[in-house]
Amino acid sequence: MKPTEMREMSEEELVDKEAELKDQLFKLKFQNALGQLDNTMKLNAIKKDLARIKTIQNESRSEDRKERKQDK
Repeated sequence: MKPTEMREMSEEELVDKEAELKDQLFKLKFQNALGQLDNTMKLNAIKKDLARIKTIQNESRSEDRKERKQDK
């Protein structure tokens, strides 16, 4: 998923997507440990998507804080 697509998502959608990716990551790690995972690049892709989501969430939180400071 591209960062521009993620930035268009609402906060609730980002939280849901984050939970979904964490679940997928858990399952893939389990498959990898058992030697059943064929495409190990999926692990890296999901980790990067999780990092992108967390970055976007932090950016939006910092923007909210800045707006509150300016309102004071």
